[in-house]
Amino acid sequence: MQAILMEGSGGPEVLTCGTVEMPVTVNSEFLVKVVAAGVNPIDAKTRAGRGVTPAIDSYPVVIGNDFSGVVVSTPYEGHPIKVGDEVYGMTGFPRYGGSYAEYVAVSSLSIARKPKALSHVEAAGVPLAALTAWGMVVEVAKAHEGQRILIHAGAGGVGHFAVQFARFFGAYVIATGSTRNLGWLKELGANETVDYTSENFDEVIDTVDVVIDLVGNVYDDTGTRSLSVVRHGGLVINAPTGSWPTFLDDAAEAGLRATSYKVAPDGTNLAVISRLLESGDVRVFVDQVFEMDAAADAHRSLETGHTRGKIVLKVSDY
Repeated sequence: MQAILMEGSGGPEVLTCGTVEMPVTVNSEFLVKVVAAGVNPIDAKTRAGRGVTPAIDSYPVVIGNDFSGVVVSTPYEGHPIKVGDEVYGMTGFPRYGGSYAEYVAVSSLSIARKPKALSHVEAAGVPLAALTAWGMVVEVAKAHEGQRILIHAGAGGVGHFAVQFARFFGAYVIATGSTRNLGWLKELGANETVDYTSENFDEVIDTVDVVIDLVGNVYDDTGTRSLSVVRHGGLVINAPTGSWPTFLDDAAEAGLRATSYKVAPDGTNLAVISRLLESGDVRVFVDQVFEMDAAADAHRSLETGHTRGKIVLKVSDY
């Protein structure tokens, strides 16, 4: 099969199109023909030698997490998901082969039926970002009415889902973003927006209960500055790997609770998210679509840091 191969750590140029053996399924795994694959910051970090690079034991390797596609084979004949059904999910890379490929083998616990309201390209932009946002906002922060939540990078892949989930569950949402995204963030449900290009959020907002930190200290000490706007005993949740190494100690010193968050390829939660996508209560925004053999260009675009929503690779026709 055709796949995007990462020849080693480095810049986008280490991603090349090549041929590899088809994945072999065992036990409770599905074989899925990939129609589209999502591109995520963790993909770029891993390509650059960070992220989950320590778990990669040989090169070249096929990277990628998100996929949307069609079932080619099922774990057993009586499985409720049948050959030909449209599904989406996460591969669990690097324990499983990545999704920048024509086929993936994936655990039955990691997939859900693709929402009928979404195209494969749209669906491929959902799993990792939406599951990350769901875990941070719903499972950890327990978003609820009367709660004030600050979401940094609200217009990004994870951020635009986090804004919608927090608002859906009744929280008062404050989102940071660039000038061009402020109106869009309001459309997604943000009660307040802060233009990080011209305002300091810590000077213009009132105290919040929770910070969903999707930036850390890689830009303008966003993480550290967030501590000053959280009520005593409030919660800081940080997602980007390595973006703020001292955040647990810094938060404790400020009298706050804090935790990192690592996403799991959870098909059960994804099925719940699917219902919100089907109903229109939540939507995914795909900013750019690249052909699979232009994966390097997709990474270059992602690393500009100006993506609204998601970037997706079109892998095959269906």
